[in-house]
Amino acid sequence: MNERLEFLKSVTPFNLLPEDTLLQVADQLQEISYNKDTIIYQQEITKMNGVDIIVKGHYESFFYDSAQNKRLVEIHEPGFCYGGVSVLLNRRQSLRTVMATKGTTVYFLHRRDFRALCKSNEAFFQYFSSEFGKRMQNEEFVHFFKRPTAVEEDYSAADQLYSRKIESIEYRSIVKCSSLTPIHEAARIMAAQKVSCLFICNEQHKIEGYVTDITLRDKVIAQQRNPQDAINTVMDKPVVSVDAEAYVYEALLMMFSTKTRYLLVKRDGDYIGFLSRNKLLSEQAQSPLVFIQSVKSAVSDDELKRKWDAVPAFVNQLLQRGVHAQIANQVVTTIADTIAQKVIEHVIAGLGQPPAKFVFMVLGSEGRKEQTFKTDQDNAIIYEDKANEHRELVRDYFLEFATQVSTKLDTIGFSFCTGGFMAQNPKWTHSLSHWKKNYEEWMDESVPETVINFSTFFDCRTIYGDDTIMDELHDFLGEKLQEPLGRLFFHMAKNALQYEPPLTFFNNIRTFTKDSREVFDIKKAMSPIVDLVRVYALKNSIFEVNTGERMKALKEKSIFTDAEYNELTQSYYFLMSMRLKNQTIQLLHDHTSPDNYIDISGLSKIERVTLKEIFKVIQNFQTKIKLTFTSSLLG
Repeated sequence: MNERLEFLKSVTPFNLLPEDTLLQVADQLQEISYNKDTIIYQQEITKMNGVDIIVKGHYESFFYDSAQNKRLVEIHEPGFCYGGVSVLLNRRQSLRTVMATKGTTVYFLHRRDFRALCKSNEAFFQYFSSEFGKRMQNEEFVHFFKRPTAVEEDYSAADQLYSRKIESIEYRSIVKCSSLTPIHEAARIMAAQKVSCLFICNEQHKIEGYVTDITLRDKVIAQQRNPQDAINTVMDKPVVSVDAEAYVYEALLMMFSTKTRYLLVKRDGDYIGFLSRNKLLSEQAQSPLVFIQSVKSAVSDDELKRKWDAVPAFVNQLLQRGVHAQIANQVVTTIADTIAQKVIEHVIAGLGQPPAKFVFMVLGSEGRKEQTFKTDQDNAIIYEDKANEHRELVRDYFLEFATQVSTKLDTIGFSFCTGGFMAQNPKWTHSLSHWKKNYEEWMDESVPETVINFSTFFDCRTIYGDDTIMDELHDFLGEKLQEPLGRLFFHMAKNALQYEPPLTFFNNIRTFTKDSREVFDIKKAMSPIVDLVRVYALKNSIFEVNTGERMKALKEKSIFTDAEYNELTQSYYFLMSMRLKNQTIQLLHDHTSPDNYIDISGLSKIERVTLKEIFKVIQNFQTKIKLTFTSSLLG
C-alpha cells in the first residue's frame, strides 16, 4: 500500500490530492499487465471503464486514418494517466487507439472512483479539461476527433483542393521566345508547339511577359497590328509564379487575385513548367472556387447580390469538411474582392477612365483578409498627385466614383460603414502626398484617437488600381517606423489591452444577457490577438496584412517562439472557425442576420473547455505585451 501511495504522489494530477484521499485511491487500484504489441483500446470503439496509470513499460497512442496509417503518434511513459479525457468528455469512448509497446503494467482506476475524484477536487478535474482544451487547438487532432464521415475520406484526402499540392498536377513545358521575335513568328511557334501560352524573354533570358491566343485575337487581329512588330509590344503582364510545394487552393486564389490565367511553376527558384486556370479548375470540378469564376462573369448588380447571398452555403460546406478557418476566410475575401472589382469596373465604364492613377484599398477585417458575414464597408482611395490646375477635377471624379461604388456595394450586401470609414467620405479620398501627411500626423501625435485611425489604416491592402502607389506609401511608412515611436506603440499596446478575455477569476466564461440568451462577444474575444499581433508587426516593420501571415513573419524573425506562434495561431483560428460557423447557422438555418454573439448554452462541454484554454493563452500574451510596450504589469 505504501508503495502505491508513494507512486501516486509522483503522478500528475494525483499529486494534487491530499494524502488521505490518495490512501483511498491506492486501495481502489487494480494492477493489470499487458504483453508487447497488445491493442488495449481502439479509437471511437472501445468504451472506457476507467483510467490507466502506467507503472512499467509504455503506451503508444495514435489515430488511424482511413488508409490505416498511424497519425499523431505519442509515446506515454510510466507516470502517465490515460483515459481521463475519454471518460469525462467523450462519452467514455477512447479518443485514440492505444497499444502496449513492451511488457507493460498499469494501475487501473474504475470510472466511478475517477469521477468521484473529479467532483470533489476541482484542480484534479481542471487538469484533464485543460489538457483536452490544449489538444483541441491542434487542427489535425480536431479533424480526427470530429470523426470524419465516409464522404470526407481520411485527413489527407478530405478535400483535395485544400490538401493537394501543385507538384501533384501535370503541368505543361514552358515554350519561350525572344522579346524581339516578330508577332507572326511567335504565332507560328505556338501553333507548332500546340500551346495556348507563349512566354517572352528579355535580353537577359528572364521571362518578362507572355502572350496567349486571346492576346493575339484582341491585341493583334482586332487592332490590325503589323505582324512584323515585336511580340513584346503586345505581351501581357505581370508574370505570376507559384512554388511546386504550394497548395492548389493557393494557386487558384493567386490567379483570381492577380487576374492572370497562367501560372509559372517553380522549384528551388527555377521555372519548371506552367499551369492554366482551366487546368486547375478542371481538376477541381466541385470546388467552391469554380464559383469565383462565375462571379467574375456576372453582368449585373442583382446577379452579384445573388452570388454573395450564396457564399454562406459554400463556407458552411468547407467548415463541415474540417477545412481550416484561414482557408475559409481566404475564400470569403477572394469572393468579396472579386465582387468589388466587378463593381469598380462597372462604375469606371459609366464614368469614363480615371483622370489619375489610383488605388482602391480596403481596411479593417477585409484589409486583413479576415472577412466574416457580419461586416460593413471599410475602404479608401489614394490617387497620384496632380498639378494644381487638375486637382479639383481629379478629386471630384474620385468622390463621385467612390459614392457610386459604395452605393452599389451596399445594394449587393456590403452595408455602409456606420463609422464613416468609406471612400465616399471626403476625409478618406485623397492624393498620395495627403495620405503620407495623414500617417505622419497620426504617428507623431500618438494619442488614443489618432492611434485608432493609424491601426485601422495600417490594416489596408489594394484590391484595384496601381500597386506602385501603395508600394510608395509602404516605403514611406518603413522609413517612419525606423524613428523612435515609443508613444505610438504604448497607445497601440493599451488598445490591445482594452478587451479582456471573457474569463472569470474562477475560470468560468463570463457572459451577458442578450435577448434572453447568455452570450459572449466572440469578435471582442478575438480582438486582443489581432491588436497585439499588429503592434509587434509594426514594431518590426512587417507589412503583411493578415493576422496569420503576421504571426508567421514574427516567428521567422524569432520575435515569437515556435510555441508562442502555435498557441496564438491555433487559438485565433479556433475562434474564427466558431465565429464563422455561428454566422452561417444564423443565415442558413435561423434565417436571421448574423452577429458575433455566441450562446453559451449551445456550446458542448468540449468547446467550453477549449475556449477556457484559449482565453488563458490570450491573457498570458496580454501580460507579455504589458511588460514589453508599457513597462508595467498594470498596463
